[in-house]
Amino acid sequence: MSDSTAAWVAAGVRSVIGAHTQAQDAGRTDDVVALYTPDAVLELPGMDPIEGHDALREAFKSWAPTQPQLHLVTNTVVVSRAEGEATATSDVAFLQRGESGWAVQLVGHYEDTLRRDEGGWRLHRRSTTFQ
Repeated sequence: MSDSTAAWVAAGVRSVIGAHTQAQDAGRTDDVVALYTPDAVLELPGMDPIEGHDALREAFKSWAPTQPQLHLVTNTVVVSRAEGEATATSDVAFLQRGESGWAVQLVGHYEDTLRRDEGGWRLHRRSTTFQ
């Protein structure tokens, strides 16, 4: 893979991860789900895997923010396997704003696999761990 293609893949992957974060924190469930492939899997500690758009929609709808929140995603490293698939690892800190201001609620790690289709890059699998 050429350097320019690798840069293009990395930019596309980072764009999806950023769009996901902003849509989730704003409670835009349909926008979040649109960033996943139809057969996507979301893995979270202590839960059964969440598979497919319908299950993802229900999950993200139930997690819609009730107070201001931020997922701060950083240290994203993209590893390109091919032009149509890439993996990325990221660190994440989840903050919520309460009566006394912003507070870190949890810190974790994302392992993402993304696939490219005619609509662009989409998350195919996200595995989350908490620290």
